Amino acid sequence: QVRLVESGGGLVQPGGSLKLSCATSGINLRPYTMAWYRQAPGQQREMVAVIGHDARKDYADSVKGRFTNSRDTLENTLFLQMNSLKLDDTATYYCNTRGVAFNWGPGTQVTVSS
Repeated sequence: QVRLVESGGGLVQPGGSLKLSCATSGINLRPYTMAWYRQAPGQQREMVAVIGHDARKDYADSVKGRFTNSRDTLENTLFLQMNSLKLDDTATYYCNTRGVAFNWGPGTQVTVSS
């Protein structure tokens, strides 16, 4: 059974940084294009960062230049480094494949507030 568990969220001031992690089990991440998603209250879940099996990356315009995702295929873990955080980045963050192949994990809450 595949499990996705996100962590690393918290409360941070605008301009601050956080690094999220997505620990996986029951899956070899190597062949998958993985993604980070977020969902703000009252909003639809949106994809913010993608990393391919070849480590090629893509980002939503709203986070480009501020967020960096990476993957450790040996540890089957994803990371999302978030810098220069803005109020609009407040959301629950999730990881999954780009095609949402697996059940969602619990997510990790990121709150950007002064």
